[in-house]
Amino acid sequence: MSEERMQEEAAVLERVGRLEREIGQAVIGQRQVIHDITIALLAGGHALVEGVPGLGKTLLVRSLAAAVGGSFNRVQFTPDLMPSDISGHFMFDMKRDAFRVRKGPVFCNFLLADEINRAPAKTQSALLEVMQERQVTIEGRCFALDPPFLVLATQNPIEQEGTYPLPQAQLDRFLLKVFIDYPGEEEERDMVRRVTAGVVGDGLDVSAVTEVLQPEQIMDLQRYAASLEVDEQIIGYAVRIARATREWSGVDTGCGPRGSLSLLRAARANAVLEGRRFVTPDDVKGVARPVLRHRLKLSADLEIEGYRADDVLGDILDSVEAPRV
Repeated sequence: MSEERMQEEAAVLERVGRLEREIGQAVIGQRQVIHDITIALLAGGHALVEGVPGLGKTLLVRSLAAAVGGSFNRVQFTPDLMPSDISGHFMFDMKRDAFRVRKGPVFCNFLLADEINRAPAKTQSALLEVMQERQVTIEGRCFALDPPFLVLATQNPIEQEGTYPLPQAQLDRFLLKVFIDYPGEEEERDMVRRVTAGVVGDGLDVSAVTEVLQPEQIMDLQRYAASLEVDEQIIGYAVRIARATREWSGVDTGCGPRGSLSLLRAARANAVLEGRRFVTPDDVKGVARPVLRHRLKLSADLEIEGYRADDVLGDILDSVEAPRV
């Protein structure tokens, strides 16, 4: 390996390591969640974070935006939210005697879609275009979004009152679905001590997070991740896992080809975080659950028996033979 290549890899490792550490300054006790969100960032995909209220989902996204230095907007999704509330609209400017565009909150680098599963179908459709096309259509005119663009959506468990399952087409646009759980006792004690020390109220404090990357550097990291070498056997392994979900007993709907693509993209990002220039079967296994869990629809019988998508994916990963590379 050339000295220039070694220096490039060392710089990438240093950057992503600093990013994870800075987010950890504000978000305490959620290392795996931070790791998964960093994978989404490196792979250029959107992430859906699910957990009960009060676990730091909003703080996680604000910390990421503070560490990267990109523009950040937040939209609180409610049943009366209209598409124009997020995308923008034309308005008449009386001073200029002409119509002008008032751009909505989606025109940013990092969009926090808070409690996304409380919004009506029309608003979900508008967000779907933004997520897939990286553009916004207002009165027939298309406006491209500046890269990098990342939607980090939070949702409460659908069993809670006032929440509705997202359409499968929209779920499929999320690269990852990440579960955020309660912190351990020691971590929660540390969090309570730090958050309440000399602080009035319950605001989300990200002052401890230092800006370590610029949006342009994020683009460089994404291109680096996309350039990683992938053996043909690894591609076949990812495809076999995705195809197994379509044939598995008890799964009504398996993941489509976008699942295979997402699996490989996330595996590349995981390899970057592990400090490698190539993708291994363990990289694919390591990201399989967050990449595929929201793309499966289990049968009613399995759900009644208490099975979750992660349980089925565990069985699939055990049954699909990994290549020896």
